[in-house]
Amino acid sequence: MRILVLGGGPAGLYFSLLMKKLEPTHDVVVLERNAPSDTFGWGVVFSAKTMSSLRETDPETYAAISAASETWDNVDVVHRGEKISIRGNDFGGVARIDVIQLLQRRCHELGVELRFRTNVTEWSGLAALGGPPDLLVGADGLNSLVRQAHAADFGPTLDAGRNRYIWLGTPRLFHGLTLIFKQTPAGVLAAHAYKFSKTRSTFIVECPEETWAAGPLAGWSEAETPARLAEVFREELGGEPLLSNASRWIRFTLVKNRRWTTGNVVLLGDAAHTAHFSIGSGTKLAMEDAIALARSFAAHREVGPALAAFEAERKPKVDAYQEVAYGSLLWFERVKDLLHLDPIPFAYRLMTRSGKVDHENLRRRDPAFIEAYERQLRRTP
Repeated sequence: MRILVLGGGPAGLYFSLLMKKLEPTHDVVVLERNAPSDTFGWGVVFSAKTMSSLRETDPETYAAISAASETWDNVDVVHRGEKISIRGNDFGGVARIDVIQLLQRRCHELGVELRFRTNVTEWSGLAALGGPPDLLVGADGLNSLVRQAHAADFGPTLDAGRNRYIWLGTPRLFHGLTLIFKQTPAGVLAAHAYKFSKTRSTFIVECPEETWAAGPLAGWSEAETPARLAEVFREELGGEPLLSNASRWIRFTLVKNRRWTTGNVVLLGDAAHTAHFSIGSGTKLAMEDAIALARSFAAHREVGPALAAFEAERKPKVDAYQEVAYGSLLWFERVKDLLHLDPIPFAYRLMTRSGKVDHENLRRRDPAFIEAYERQLRRTP
């Protein structure tokens, strides 16, 4: 089977290597517009459940990601200068560039052809790539050309969130997922921080549109924004700087599609769906997509039945995940209405914001936190 994959991110690379592993005679070509060493952003997050799936699917990939990861089980909520820790949350952070490059190496080992600096900007450009493939995979991200070319079949909707955010890095190591809420004269800022290597952490700053527009943030240049924000979060950063990697203020885009497949074409990862960064990693979802699609081909072999089985099995799960993530997005957009709460009930509201985690689930994760929360409730008139 001839397989053409647009997009050399985690979804495209992982699916490609899994298909070569499934059937070495498959002709698998990945087209990627960037160079092999290019990347955007900083660290990405995997849950323990996702890591288990990686271990079962391709032990070599799992071992490489596991070796490069920094793990934790705590969520730290910083509100009014007080840190509340909630245990029992198993996650790991890893540099996005490490994930990309180890997947590239695994593709090379298995015989996947990777063509870098190949930017297909027009659908007609595919005609020069050796004729129509048996399977075309759109793993080409948020602004997917594949999705745009088949928009009538996929039925996409793209909606922008109200908050703005900027994805930065820092040498300050945050040992656990740390959520910092800061009241400034301009309004509230929220930071999402976690370590992803021995020397770096991700530091995402999010704020409502009114905070961004009414305060000084909108007037800061792209070059000066990291230093200015480092001053705002100086205490939490321990005086360490914030670092940019083509970082700029943007709004989160919620991508949904009525369908993910049409004919011999399928969407994976951000081309098919997005989930707000406050609850899940796009990299995690992308690689789980790749696993589900490869398993469908292992069970069905032929393109039509495999794509139908993939969409029927995977899409409802992602739809449900997106609903949970959307609840989290709304919580962060409305967080200013909760800043009057004391740190422990505020942390409780944060942990239960999406409905995915409830009171009893939190009790199983961290009995001491729930005991402290219930004790405070009894004292509150």
